[in-house]
Amino acid sequence: MSRINVGESVGMAFGSLWSNKLRTFLTLLGIIIGVLTIIAVVSVIQGLNRYVYTKMAFFGANDFSVSKFSMIGTSLKDYLEQLKRRDLTMEDMRLLRDKCPACELVGASTGTGRTVKFGSAEIQNTDVSGVTAVDHLIGSVIELDGGRHLLPEEEERSRTSAVIGADVAEKLFAGRDPIGRTIKVGGKNFRVVGVGTKRGKIMGFSQDNYVRIPITTFLKSFGSRRSIQINVHTSSQEAMARAQEEVRTILRSKRKVPYDTPDDFSFRTSETFISFYKTATNGIYFAMIGIASIALLVGGIVVMNIMLVAVTERTKEIGIRMAIGARRKDILLQFLIESSTIAGVGGAVGIVLGLGVAKLVSAATDLPSTVDPASVIVAIVMSTSLGLFFGIYPANKAARLDPVEALRSEI
Repeated sequence: MSRINVGESVGMAFGSLWSNKLRTFLTLLGIIIGVLTIIAVVSVIQGLNRYVYTKMAFFGANDFSVSKFSMIGTSLKDYLEQLKRRDLTMEDMRLLRDKCPACELVGASTGTGRTVKFGSAEIQNTDVSGVTAVDHLIGSVIELDGGRHLLPEEEERSRTSAVIGADVAEKLFAGRDPIGRTIKVGGKNFRVVGVGTKRGKIMGFSQDNYVRIPITTFLKSFGSRRSIQINVHTSSQEAMARAQEEVRTILRSKRKVPYDTPDDFSFRTSETFISFYKTATNGIYFAMIGIASIALLVGGIVVMNIMLVAVTERTKEIGIRMAIGARRKDILLQFLIESSTIAGVGGAVGIVLGLGVAKLVSAATDLPSTVDPASVIVAIVMSTSLGLFFGIYPANKAARLDPVEALRSEI
C-alpha cells in the first residue's frame, strides 16, 4: 500500500486534471500550441515535399533550360550583377540547334501577364507565353483535350494562333467549344487552335490559366527587347550532362566570355526547382519550429509551477505516505509520472488539433498535407519528456519533505 505504482500515479494525474478544468486548460495551453504548430507545419511541409518531387518541377529528368537569371539568388548584389548580363536571343537558340549534337530538341519561351477576353467575359493576369513549336515536348509535356499544338509554319510566319489552358476555356467559353474562336490577348486577336488538358493547382496556383502563342508573334506583339529562355531536351541523364557542357562552350564562345570569368547565363533543371523550393520553405519551417519551441518552453514552465502548487496542496498526503512506508524515490516517481502524464495529454490534444489544422489548410488553399506517423510519435515523446524534465524540481521537492513537518501541514 505504501508503494506507488505507475497506474495509480497516472490515475491521480487524470483525476487532478479533471477536478481543476480551468487550471488544466491553462496548464496545457502552451504545450498544445507548441505541438499543434509542429504537427501542422510538418504535415503541410511533408505533403508539399511529396507533391513537389512529383509535380512541381517544370523540367523532365533529361531536360534543362538556359536563362539570363539564376533562379536561386543569394543577395541583392548578385541580382544587380545578373541584370548586367546580355539577353539570350533567338539567334542564340538557333546557334544551339545547329551546333549542339547532344541536344535532341532546342526550343525557346518567354512570357508576360495579360488580360484575355472573349465577348464580355475576361480573365486578368493570365500567363501568356511565347513558345516555339517544339516546346510542348520539352519539360512538362503539354497534353491537349482538343485541337492541336502550334505548328512550325505558324512560328515561322508569326501567325496569331493560340493554345489555351483549361481554366481559360472554362471561364471564357462556359462549356462551348473554343476551337476556331477568336480571343483577345492584351488587346490583340488570336484564333484558338488547341485546349490543354486540366492539370490542377500547385501550392494554390492554377497551372491552367495560360495562353501559348508562337514566340515570333509574341516578340512582335509584346516587345522584342527581352531575354528568352532556351529549353533543351536530351535522350538521357548522361546526354544532358554532355549537352550542358556543349551549350556552355557554344554560348561562352559566342558571347566572348573570358576563360577566367563565370558564365553570364544560368542553367535550370528539375533539381534547381527543388533546391529553390527547399530554400523557400526551410526558412518558414525553422521559423515555425522556433515559435513552437518557445510555446513548449512556456508550457513546460507552467507545468512545473502547477506541480509545485500540487506539492504544496498535497503536503499532508505526502507525509501520510511516508509515514506508512513510502520511500523518497516512490514520491519522486509519483510526481514525475504525474507531470509526464499532464504534458503527454497536452501533446495528444495538440496532435489532434494540429492534424485538424493541416487538413483545414489543405482544404482552404489546396496545399497538400501528409500525416507522418514518425512526427506523431516524436511529438508524444517530446511533450512527455518535457513534462518529465520540468517535473524534476517539483518531484524532488516533494521527495525531500520531512515526514513529521508534512504531517503537521494544515493545507
